[in-house]
Amino acid sequence: MFLTRFRMNTARTGARRLLSSPQVLHAAVMASFPGLLPTAAAAPDGPRVLWRLDQNAQAEVLLYVVSPERPDLTHLVEQAGWPAVADAQSPGWQTRPYAPFLDRLAQGQRWAFRLTANPVHHIRRKPDEPRKRTAHLTPGHQMKWLLDRQERCGFRVVEKPQSERLLPDGTTHQGHEHQGDRYRLTVGDRRGLAFDKRRDETKRADRVSMVTVTFDGHLEVTDPVVFRRVLTRGIGKAKAYGCGLLTLAPLTGTE
Repeated sequence: MFLTRFRMNTARTGARRLLSSPQVLHAAVMASFPGLLPTAAAAPDGPRVLWRLDQNAQAEVLLYVVSPERPDLTHLVEQAGWPAVADAQSPGWQTRPYAPFLDRLAQGQRWAFRLTANPVHHIRRKPDEPRKRTAHLTPGHQMKWLLDRQERCGFRVVEKPQSERLLPDGTTHQGHEHQGDRYRLTVGDRRGLAFDKRRDETKRADRVSMVTVTFDGHLEVTDPVVFRRVLTRGIGKAKAYGCGLLTLAPLTGTE
């Protein structure tokens, strides 16, 4: 497994084109793996290619990729990077082996995490209608979506000590809207995306609409084996469109 970071040059037309459509960017990411068949990349029982876009405080747009093979992002550098300054020692992206880090994960470790996800649920508006996948729209329900998955994903979101909570003890258990007071968890960067998904066999396009949010918080590893699978297979739906990749960073301070 490999973890890759690529910085987008947003001043370039190619970068703006990639950033305008998750489907176009997904195709560009998958083109980084000439030896990886699409069916293998999406195998449900094994590692797959996951990616995510982050915008940091310096207004940099960073593309993160986790993959079972080492990628070649030369085409992305040419379209959306800085090809004039790339060379053999610094090709325009950074790739590191991921397996040594995954192997060091242990029960009880605490990490800061980030996850961009597509929190959805299935509803039936009328008794005789089929269930329809629908996005969670409020931060409280979006947080609950993640909290409902933490146990089976091999981690738990860290709770704040009572001294740091604004609401009285017990209040945080009474509604989804109070989850942010109870847990070290925030939800932000909400995006409503709509784009055309081409059907190769018919050349027709389906309209895809989705809502993505980015979770930031602290977690504790409860099951390293399960958690490693999550880090290499992703969480939730819309993995082809930049969702599902959970990354970790060391905690700072006393937490």
